[in-house]
Amino acid sequence: MAAIVKETQSIKQAVLLINGLDTTKFPRLLSRILQKLHLKDEHSFNEEEREKLQAALSLEKYELRLVLETVSFILEQAAYYNVKPTALQQQLENIHLNQEKAEAFSQAWTNMGQDFIEKLRQNAFAPKRLEKIGWCFNLEMGQSLQAKMKSPHAVLELGITSEDSENTENIFVEFNHGELLDFYNKLETIQAQLDSLT
Repeated sequence: MAAIVKETQSIKQAVLLINGLDTTKFPRLLSRILQKLHLKDEHSFNEEEREKLQAALSLEKYELRLVLETVSFILEQAAYYNVKPTALQQQLENIHLNQEKAEAFSQAWTNMGQDFIEKLRQNAFAPKRLEKIGWCFNLEMGQSLQAKMKSPHAVLELGITSEDSENTENIFVEFNHGELLDFYNKLETIQAQLDSLT
């Protein structure tokens, strides 16, 4: 299996800091990060908690930030690659994380990894979601220059909601016959690809 974490300069620095952390406090830190990591707009620790954590772990502000970001990154990578706990431990030992800390990652991943992955799956990737579809058909019968013209148009009304708002935004899209046929064919392709995944 390819390495899920590359040994960059910042990773090396973070590994040194993590290796120096109190072994009894580290599993609680991992647990807290795993509980909140799936929340997009919320940090694992608020400002007041970060100050207390900084004092408890004897770290400078930038060091704490590096540790938290690195731990979060490792856990996100583990979720992305759906790594088994033993493989995660081995990979972390390969980047010189000491055995106790690597075991703490492995244990936290064993206890909470699948729950974390499931929460990530439930999160919407797109900030907007289609809630309703309406349509109407317009037929233009003529213009001042062309009395015997027929120009059919379909108008789709798409009701879109945002994650952070309950209001529905209506978007109107007008298609002529060729555009509607292209749109339909693209939807058919998307449906076939979705069907092949299930």
